[in-house]
Amino acid sequence: MKLLSLILFFWLYINICSISQSSDNQYRKPLIEVLDNIEIRFNVNLEYSSDLVKDLWLENADWRFRPDLEKTLNNVLLPLDLMYVKKDQTTYKIRKYRYARITVEDGREILDYLSSLYNDIHSWEKRKNELRQCMFKALSLSTLPEKPESKPVIKHKRKMNGYSVQNIAIETLPGLYVCGSLYSPLKQKEKVPVILCPNGHFEGGRYRDDQQYRCAMLARMGAVAVSYDLFAWGESLLQFKPEDHHRSLAMTIQALNSIRILDYLLSLKNVDTSRVGITGASGGGSQTMLISALDDRIKVSVPVVMLSSYFYGGCPCESGKPVHLCGNGTNNVEIAGMAAPRAQLVISDGEDWTAHVPEIEYPYLQKIYGYYGKEGNVQNIHFPDEGHDYGYNKRIATYDFMARHLGLNISAVKDRKGNIDESDCIIEEESELYVFGKNGEDLPAYAIKKFEDLEDLFNRSLIE
Repeated sequence: MKLLSLILFFWLYINICSISQSSDNQYRKPLIEVLDNIEIRFNVNLEYSSDLVKDLWLENADWRFRPDLEKTLNNVLLPLDLMYVKKDQTTYKIRKYRYARITVEDGREILDYLSSLYNDIHSWEKRKNELRQCMFKALSLSTLPEKPESKPVIKHKRKMNGYSVQNIAIETLPGLYVCGSLYSPLKQKEKVPVILCPNGHFEGGRYRDDQQYRCAMLARMGAVAVSYDLFAWGESLLQFKPEDHHRSLAMTIQALNSIRILDYLLSLKNVDTSRVGITGASGGGSQTMLISALDDRIKVSVPVVMLSSYFYGGCPCESGKPVHLCGNGTNNVEIAGMAAPRAQLVISDGEDWTAHVPEIEYPYLQKIYGYYGKEGNVQNIHFPDEGHDYGYNKRIATYDFMARHLGLNISAVKDRKGNIDESDCIIEEESELYVFGKNGEDLPAYAIKKFEDLEDLFNRSLIE
């Protein structure tokens, strides 16, 4: 009986509060009450933590409702720096606002707007050049820092089935190293292509099986492939803390690392400077699109499970610098378009933010490539039943595309039945791929050991 009385009291209190609302109190309501009303009115389930909405009040609450659910959610959430993510037809997750993620429809509208800014090769080239200059400036790389004079550290050559692996570290700023694994074909009768393979935000980084498979296969097909760490990831953790990866300067350092690695590889006598590719998934896909947009030396790009008009990359190493604010606003699709008319394969799947590529992002890229009469140079392979990874089917698609556009020998990796076969690749233990020893004992004594020193060094390089 007592419980029933409490429930009745609460119900009366809520109704009295609603009736007593007026412009004098800005029609204020607790956010949790507004969200409850949304669930009832639209017959949906809203997921959120109690801490997220605790003590939050919304002014003009009932005036924000619209016949459309998602317009109502935007009206209610955005003033409180909140947003929603649609999980399925009846479930929406409420979270803090994230600048790097918008709705699918917002992404479509932005892409339509961007597409309206140009209608031929001349207007597009003008836009592209403006974007590129701004992007370099946003990264603080309009003038690249002076290269260190040191030679790369190259160690521990292992000969495998048709390829070799070496551990490599390149000093990109004084005391700053990017570490990687260099895969090369054993038999080189002529100059060979180069393929950059930045790793993404997957556990294990460049030590992962799929990363090793990809680089080994590309080397067996006749290319020099280099797999390298994200900033403050992998062996970079000998110099920095994991949380440093989530600082905005990480985006700049990763771009500089890619450029410096490419500088070195293209200086080798056995390399064909006209045949250069890049491919990565997730965060590696972000780097693939960015570096292809900035550096015309890249001739073939394969961004994997990353292209999206409504997701800009949730890590500051992907969107921490205002690159996407260039040109009064751009996105990863327009940035990917900057690779045109160079060959590009976009690999997407049905379980992440690339789910809409076939009907939204890919037609835009075809339009851009059409300005050059090169629609055939851009392709999309979509795996609707696969998820966010660089899995076997995605790798197979990459091997075929790279072979066709970089002149690689794909027959070298096929079995007797003509199927691409990765079984001859050797997957090494993580420790075998270390450049500076199992405990970092070989890291030079003068190497930078904290983020603040890197910041100071980089800022001084800008002044000089």
